Amino acid sequence: TTTTDALARRHAGVIAAITASPPSIPDRDHHHHEGESPLLNQHTIDQLRALRLDGMVNALVDPGSSIAAAKLAFEERLAMLVQREVDWRDARRLTRLLKAAKLKVATACIEDIDWRASRGLDRSMIASLAGCDWLRHAQNVIITGSTGAGKTWLGCALAQQAARSGFSVLYTRATRLLEELHVAHGDGSFARRLAQIARIDLLAIDDLAIKSIKASERNDLLELLDDRVGARATLITSQLPVNAWHEWLDDPTLADAILDRIVHSSHRIELKGESMRRKLKP
Repeated sequence: TTTTDALARRHAGVIAAITASPPSIPDRDHHHHEGESPLLNQHTIDQLRALRLDGMVNALVDPGSSIAAAKLAFEERLAMLVQREVDWRDARRLTRLLKAAKLKVATACIEDIDWRASRGLDRSMIASLAGCDWLRHAQNVIITGSTGAGKTWLGCALAQQAARSGFSVLYTRATRLLEELHVAHGDGSFARRLAQIARIDLLAIDDLAIKSIKASERNDLLELLDDRVGARATLITSQLPVNAWHEWLDDPTLADAILDRIVHSSHRIELKGESMRRKLKP
Protein backbone atom coordinates (compact mmCIF):
# COMPACT_ATOMS: atom_id res chain seq x y z
CA THR A 1 0.00 0.00 0.00
CA THR A 2 2.88 2.36 0.85
CA THR A 3 4.52 1.70 -2.52
CA THR A 4 1.20 2.26 -4.34
CA ASP A 5 0.57 5.53 -2.47
CA ALA A 6 4.09 6.72 -3.24
CA LEU A 7 3.68 5.89 -6.92
CA ALA A 8 0.32 7.69 -6.99
CA ARG A 9 1.90 10.79 -5.44
CA ARG A 10 4.69 10.72 -8.03
CA HIS A 11 2.12 10.43 -10.83
CA ALA A 12 0.19 13.35 -9.38
CA GLY A 13 3.39 15.39 -9.21
CA VAL A 14 4.21 14.71 -12.84
CA ILE A 15 0.70 15.64 -14.01
CA ALA A 16 0.74 18.79 -11.90
CA ALA A 17 4.10 19.79 -13.37
CA ILE A 18 2.93 19.08 -16.91
CA THR A 19 -0.35 20.96 -16.56
CA ALA A 20 1.27 24.01 -15.03
CA SER A 21 1.73 26.96 -17.36
CA PRO A 22 4.92 26.32 -19.32
CA PRO A 23 7.72 28.81 -18.70
CA SER A 24 8.83 31.08 -21.47
CA ILE A 25 11.60 29.44 -23.44
CA PRO A 26 14.33 31.24 -25.32
CA ASP A 27 14.61 30.73 -29.05
CA ARG A 28 15.91 27.18 -29.43
CA ASP A 29 17.83 28.07 -32.57
CA HIS A 30 20.13 30.29 -30.53
CA HIS A 31 20.57 28.14 -27.45
CA HIS A 32 20.37 24.51 -28.62
CA HIS A 33 22.11 22.37 -31.11
CA GLU A 34 20.11 21.15 -34.09
CA GLY A 35 18.00 18.08 -33.23
CA GLU A 36 18.20 18.69 -29.46
CA SER A 37 14.98 19.37 -27.50
CA PRO A 38 15.11 22.03 -24.74
CA LEU A 39 12.34 20.38 -22.72
CA LEU A 40 13.34 16.78 -23.13
CA ASN A 41 16.47 14.95 -22.04
CA GLN A 42 17.40 11.44 -21.00
CA HIS A 43 16.78 12.19 -17.33
CA THR A 44 13.16 13.12 -18.07
CA ILE A 45 12.68 9.98 -20.13
CA ASP A 46 14.14 7.88 -17.30
CA GLN A 47 11.78 9.52 -14.80
CA LEU A 48 8.76 8.77 -16.99
CA ARG A 49 9.88 5.16 -17.32
CA ALA A 50 10.31 4.96 -13.53
CA LEU A 51 6.71 6.13 -13.23
CA ARG A 52 5.72 3.40 -15.72
CA LEU A 53 4.43 5.96 -18.21
CA ASP A 54 5.83 4.02 -21.16
CA GLY A 55 3.07 5.15 -23.51
CA MET A 56 4.10 8.76 -22.97
CA VAL A 57 7.73 7.83 -23.47
CA ASN A 58 6.94 6.16 -26.79
CA ALA A 59 5.05 9.24 -27.94
CA LEU A 60 7.88 11.58 -26.93
CA VAL A 61 10.64 9.64 -28.66
CA ASP A 62 8.57 8.98 -31.80
CA PRO A 63 9.78 11.46 -34.46
CA GLY A 64 6.43 11.46 -36.23
CA SER A 65 4.55 12.31 -33.06
CA SER A 66 7.07 15.00 -32.12
CA ILE A 67 6.71 16.73 -35.47
CA ALA A 68 2.92 16.63 -35.25
CA ALA A 69 2.92 17.81 -31.63
CA ALA A 70 5.16 20.79 -32.40
CA LYS A 71 2.22 22.46 -34.16
CA LEU A 72 -0.22 21.89 -31.30
CA ALA A 73 -1.05 24.09 -28.33
CA PHE A 74 0.30 23.02 -24.94
CA GLU A 75 -3.05 21.60 -23.77
CA GLU A 76 -3.42 19.66 -27.02
CA ARG A 77 0.07 18.20 -26.67
CA LEU A 78 -0.75 17.11 -23.13
CA ALA A 79 -4.02 15.52 -24.28
CA MET A 80 -2.11 13.66 -27.01
CA LEU A 81 0.43 12.30 -24.51
CA VAL A 82 -2.28 11.18 -22.10
CA GLN A 83 -4.21 9.46 -24.91
CA ARG A 84 -1.07 7.64 -26.06
CA GLU A 85 -0.57 6.40 -22.51
CA VAL A 86 -4.19 5.20 -22.28
CA ASP A 87 -3.95 3.46 -25.68
CA TRP A 88 -0.67 1.80 -24.72
CA ARG A 89 -2.10 0.46 -21.46
CA ASP A 90 -5.26 -0.79 -23.15
CA ALA A 91 -3.19 -2.61 -25.80
CA ARG A 92 -0.93 -4.17 -23.18
CA ARG A 93 -3.92 -5.32 -21.11
CA LEU A 94 -5.61 -6.86 -24.16
CA THR A 95 -2.42 -8.71 -25.10
CA ARG A 96 -2.17 -10.09 -21.58
CA LEU A 97 -5.85 -11.12 -21.46
CA LEU A 98 -5.70 -12.88 -24.84
CA LYS A 99 -2.52 -14.71 -23.89
CA ALA A 100 -4.09 -15.93 -20.65
CA ALA A 101 -7.32 -16.91 -22.46
CA LYS A 102 -5.54 -19.60 -24.53
CA LEU A 103 -8.21 -19.48 -27.22
CA LYS A 104 -8.17 -22.42 -29.62
CA VAL A 105 -8.98 -20.11 -32.53
CA ALA A 106 -7.11 -16.92 -31.66
CA THR A 107 -8.11 -15.19 -34.91
CA ALA A 108 -11.87 -15.66 -34.44
CA CYS A 109 -13.72 -12.37 -34.01
CA ILE A 110 -17.28 -11.06 -34.19
CA GLU A 111 -16.51 -9.01 -37.30
CA ASP A 112 -15.72 -12.16 -39.33
CA ILE A 113 -18.87 -14.16 -38.55
CA ASP A 114 -20.37 -16.03 -41.51
CA TRP A 115 -23.99 -14.85 -41.58
CA ARG A 116 -25.34 -17.17 -44.29
CA ALA A 117 -29.01 -17.92 -43.60
CA SER A 118 -28.53 -21.69 -43.45
CA ARG A 119 -26.56 -21.40 -40.18
CA GLY A 120 -29.54 -20.11 -38.19
CA LEU A 121 -27.68 -17.24 -36.53
CA ASP A 122 -29.73 -14.41 -35.07
CA ARG A 123 -27.98 -11.10 -35.82
CA SER A 124 -29.79 -9.24 -33.05
CA MET A 125 -28.76 -11.85 -30.46
CA ILE A 126 -25.11 -11.80 -31.55
CA ALA A 127 -25.13 -7.98 -31.53
CA SER A 128 -26.51 -8.06 -28.00
CA LEU A 129 -23.90 -10.61 -26.88
CA ALA A 130 -21.15 -8.49 -28.46
CA GLY A 131 -22.12 -5.71 -26.05
CA CYS A 132 -21.05 -8.04 -23.19
CA ASP A 133 -23.96 -7.21 -20.86
CA TRP A 134 -24.40 -10.97 -20.40
CA LEU A 135 -20.96 -11.03 -18.82
CA ARG A 136 -21.74 -8.09 -16.56
CA HIS A 137 -24.87 -9.91 -15.37
CA ALA A 138 -23.07 -13.27 -14.98
CA GLN A 139 -25.24 -15.04 -17.56
CA ASN A 140 -24.32 -18.05 -19.69
CA VAL A 141 -24.12 -18.79 -23.42
CA ILE A 142 -24.78 -22.27 -24.78
CA ILE A 143 -23.80 -23.06 -28.40
CA THR A 144 -24.92 -26.38 -29.87
CA GLY A 145 -24.67 -27.90 -33.31
CA SER A 146 -23.27 -30.80 -35.27
CA THR A 147 -19.58 -31.47 -35.88
CA GLY A 148 -17.98 -28.70 -37.94
CA ALA A 149 -20.91 -26.29 -37.54
CA GLY A 150 -18.58 -23.62 -36.15
CA LYS A 151 -19.33 -23.90 -32.43
CA THR A 152 -15.72 -23.57 -31.29
CA TRP A 153 -15.06 -20.69 -33.71
CA LEU A 154 -18.12 -18.74 -32.57
CA GLY A 155 -17.33 -19.44 -28.92
CA CYS A 156 -13.79 -18.13 -29.40
CA ALA A 157 -15.13 -15.04 -31.21
CA LEU A 158 -17.39 -14.23 -28.25
CA ALA A 159 -14.53 -14.95 -25.85
CA GLN A 160 -12.22 -12.61 -27.76
CA GLN A 161 -14.90 -9.92 -27.67
CA ALA A 162 -15.04 -10.36 -23.90
CA ALA A 163 -11.27 -9.89 -23.63
CA ARG A 164 -11.44 -6.79 -25.85
CA SER A 165 -14.00 -5.43 -23.38
CA GLY A 166 -11.60 -5.99 -20.48
CA PHE A 167 -12.90 -9.29 -19.07
CA SER A 168 -10.60 -12.14 -18.07
CA VAL A 169 -11.17 -15.30 -20.12
CA LEU A 170 -10.11 -18.95 -20.04
CA TYR A 171 -10.80 -21.41 -22.85
CA THR A 172 -10.60 -25.14 -22.16
CA ARG A 173 -11.96 -28.38 -23.59
CA ALA A 174 -14.40 -30.12 -21.26
CA THR A 175 -12.42 -33.37 -21.19
CA ARG A 176 -9.19 -31.54 -20.35
CA LEU A 177 -10.87 -29.49 -17.63
CA LEU A 178 -12.37 -32.52 -15.92
CA GLU A 179 -9.06 -34.38 -16.15
CA GLU A 180 -7.26 -31.38 -14.66
CA LEU A 181 -9.67 -31.32 -11.72
CA HIS A 182 -9.21 -35.09 -11.24
CA VAL A 183 -5.44 -34.64 -11.03
CA ALA A 184 -5.93 -31.70 -8.64
CA HIS A 185 -7.69 -34.03 -6.20
CA GLY A 186 -4.61 -36.22 -6.14
CA ASP A 187 -2.04 -33.49 -5.50
CA GLY A 188 -4.17 -31.54 -3.02
CA SER A 189 -4.65 -28.47 -5.22
CA PHE A 190 -8.35 -28.98 -6.02
CA ALA A 191 -9.73 -26.24 -3.76
CA ARG A 192 -7.07 -23.77 -4.91
CA ARG A 193 -7.71 -24.51 -8.60
CA LEU A 194 -11.47 -24.12 -8.15
CA ALA A 195 -10.89 -20.75 -6.50
CA GLN A 196 -8.67 -19.65 -9.40
CA ILE A 197 -11.29 -20.62 -11.99
CA ALA A 198 -14.04 -18.95 -9.95
CA ARG A 199 -12.27 -15.59 -10.32
CA ILE A 200 -12.20 -15.75 -14.14
CA ASP A 201 -14.89 -13.54 -15.69
CA LEU A 202 -15.62 -15.92 -18.56
CA LEU A 203 -14.96 -19.66 -18.57
CA ALA A 204 -15.37 -21.10 -22.07
CA ILE A 205 -15.89 -24.89 -21.94
CA ASP A 206 -15.64 -26.46 -25.39
CA ASP A 207 -17.18 -29.81 -26.43
CA LEU A 208 -19.14 -30.65 -23.30
CA ALA A 209 -20.67 -34.13 -23.40
CA ILE A 210 -18.24 -35.36 -26.07
CA LYS A 211 -17.81 -38.57 -24.05
CA SER A 212 -19.52 -40.31 -21.14
CA ILE A 213 -19.05 -38.71 -17.73
CA LYS A 214 -17.85 -40.42 -14.54
CA ALA A 215 -19.47 -39.99 -11.13
CA SER A 216 -16.49 -38.05 -9.77
CA GLU A 217 -16.55 -35.78 -12.81
CA ARG A 218 -20.23 -34.99 -12.25
CA ASN A 219 -19.43 -33.86 -8.72
CA ASP A 220 -16.50 -31.73 -9.90
CA LEU A 221 -18.61 -30.14 -12.63
CA LEU A 222 -21.32 -29.26 -10.11
CA GLU A 223 -18.82 -27.67 -7.73
CA LEU A 224 -17.19 -25.68 -10.52
CA LEU A 225 -20.51 -24.36 -11.84
CA ASP A 226 -21.88 -23.67 -8.37
CA ASP A 227 -19.02 -21.22 -7.77
CA ARG A 228 -19.99 -19.29 -10.89
CA VAL A 229 -23.78 -18.98 -10.49
CA GLY A 230 -24.70 -15.31 -10.18
CA ALA A 231 -21.04 -14.30 -10.03
CA ARG A 232 -19.29 -15.17 -13.29
CA ALA A 233 -20.31 -16.07 -16.85
CA THR A 234 -19.81 -19.44 -18.55
CA LEU A 235 -19.84 -20.27 -22.26
CA ILE A 236 -20.42 -23.89 -23.27
CA THR A 237 -20.32 -25.57 -26.68
CA SER A 238 -21.63 -29.08 -27.32
CA GLN A 239 -22.61 -31.41 -30.15
CA LEU A 240 -25.31 -32.82 -27.90
CA PRO A 241 -28.62 -30.88 -27.78
CA VAL A 242 -29.40 -29.36 -24.39
CA ASN A 243 -32.48 -31.55 -24.00
CA ALA A 244 -30.18 -34.61 -24.07
CA TRP A 245 -27.82 -33.41 -21.33
CA HIS A 246 -29.95 -34.78 -18.51
CA GLU A 247 -29.62 -38.29 -19.87
CA TRP A 248 -25.88 -37.80 -20.50
CA LEU A 249 -25.31 -36.81 -16.88
CA ASP A 250 -26.90 -40.15 -15.86
CA ASP A 251 -27.86 -39.10 -12.34
CA PRO A 252 -31.27 -37.44 -11.95
CA THR A 253 -30.45 -35.53 -8.77
CA LEU A 254 -27.07 -34.18 -9.91
CA ALA A 255 -28.36 -33.62 -13.43
CA ASP A 256 -31.15 -31.38 -12.14
CA ALA A 257 -28.65 -29.39 -10.04
CA ILE A 258 -26.09 -29.02 -12.85
CA LEU A 259 -28.60 -28.09 -15.53
CA ASP A 260 -30.25 -25.55 -13.24
CA ARG A 261 -26.90 -23.80 -12.95
CA ILE A 262 -26.09 -23.99 -16.67
CA VAL A 263 -29.40 -23.42 -18.43
CA HIS A 264 -30.79 -20.82 -16.03
CA SER A 265 -30.14 -17.28 -17.33
CA SER A 266 -28.54 -18.63 -20.50
CA HIS A 267 -28.56 -17.46 -24.12
CA ARG A 268 -28.85 -20.43 -26.48
CA ILE A 269 -27.49 -20.58 -30.02
CA GLU A 270 -28.30 -23.62 -32.16
CA LEU A 271 -26.08 -23.72 -35.24
CA LYS A 272 -27.44 -25.44 -38.30
CA GLY A 273 -26.24 -26.39 -41.75
CA GLU A 274 -23.49 -28.60 -43.11
CA SER A 275 -19.93 -28.68 -41.79
CA MET A 276 -18.01 -25.43 -42.16
CA ARG A 277 -14.82 -27.47 -42.46
CA ARG A 278 -16.19 -29.12 -45.60
CA LYS A 279 -16.97 -25.70 -47.08
CA LEU A 280 -13.40 -24.55 -46.45
CA LYS A 281 -11.84 -27.43 -48.41
CA PRO A 282 -10.55 -26.42 -51.87
